[in-house]
Amino acid sequence: MPSFPTRARALAAACGITALFAATAIARPNRDRHADRPAATVAAAVQAPADREAPRAHVARRVRHHRRHALRRPLRRLRLSARGRALLPRRAPHRVRRLIRAANRIAHTPYVWGGGHGDWRAAGYDCSGSVSYALHAAGLLDTPQTSGALAAYGRGGKGRWVTIYANGGHAYMEVAGVRYDTSARSVAGSRWTREGRGDNGFVARHPAGL
Repeated sequence: MPSFPTRARALAAACGITALFAATAIARPNRDRHADRPAATVAAAVQAPADREAPRAHVARRVRHHRRHALRRPLRRLRLSARGRALLPRRAPHRVRRLIRAANRIAHTPYVWGGGHGDWRAAGYDCSGSVSYALHAAGLLDTPQTSGALAAYGRGGKGRWVTIYANGGHAYMEVAGVRYDTSARSVAGSRWTREGRGDNGFVARHPAGL
């Protein structure tokens, strides 16, 4: 049986080891699983689930936007018949279809200076009278406008379906990329023409939403 001094030394040694472990535990507290990782990496790891959801939400918004506006964008240029009338695009908005029908009704009427400004029904129409007539039939204009007034009509810039070009002396419009202009009538007999014209000196305007 060990003597008392021997037992005392063993007990003291055991107490010393225990104290050493306790001191180590105090000096080195428990570290979480991100302690050895850079701060930026930890932040990315914590935010990763939200970041993964963000692209999905963005894609979903883009899909909804595309579906909402797909029917409002012309898929191709407006087609014209052999008689110089525009064919109605199947996927055009309702107001665009009404505008095209009205433009077709007076596509071959004579040019008359001031025509269409005193009465919507006239024997002939001038440039701004022709554009005003089509816009009015589509519910986009209340009263006839002169060329100068059309230069401030609606919204600025080109539209998706309809763009009006105007200045103080002349006005015409394009519908799905095809020009509607009284100056074209002297060439083909119709205000509709596939031939473009320079827009220098003109202000581009469009009906809101079109």
